[in-house]
Amino acid sequence: MAKKTNKYSADQYGKATETVEKKAFYFGSKNFKLMLIGLGLIFLGFILMMGADANTTPDGKFDPNYWNEDIFSFRRIRLAPLLVIAGFVIQIVAILKRNKD
Repeated sequence: MAKKTNKYSADQYGKATETVEKKAFYFGSKNFKLMLIGLGLIFLGFILMMGADANTTPDGKFDPNYWNEDIFSFRRIRLAPLLVIAGFVIQIVAILKRNKD
């Protein structure tokens, strides 16, 4: 006669069982990449906003009688603020993006 095995035998208790722990951290590697891209765009936008002051001559000296029109350039007025705003939007997307793992 075949030996019956009970699926609830006492032999199973006390043995080490393998448990899979789920990650408790919300951000994945894609989130961090998006955050770095966003920070890079913000940094680049602020770098592009820098430049000579309104009263700085082309040779770099301060002159209160000189007016530098370069402060109204496309780079400073349009491009740099657009990059900063895009960087902040990417930061928000990186924070709110759900990790699939």
